[in-house]
Amino acid sequence: MIKGGKAGKLIVYGRNECHLCQQMIDGLRQRQRQVLFDFEVVDIDTDLTLVARLNDKIPVLMSLPDQIEICHHFLNLQALDDYLAKIR
Repeated sequence: MIKGGKAGKLIVYGRNECHLCQQMIDGLRQRQRQVLFDFEVVDIDTDLTLVARLNDKIPVLMSLPDQIEICHHFLNLQALDDYLAKIR
């Protein structure tokens, strides 16, 4: 997959000092070199609702604004590519 087409907007729900979260963020940054998309990172510890909803699943990669879960715990590049292909 190459850059081009509509940019997807994604969100990573995680927390500070989470090695799995950092691995997912690093993997997304590497993938951005090949595929056009943006993402933001949200620390779930800033919102008790997010903690209750996502605590056992972090990191969680979701689409914005529709909050479709793409993957959790580990970055699944195939799931990411499938989602990005679907929105283009």
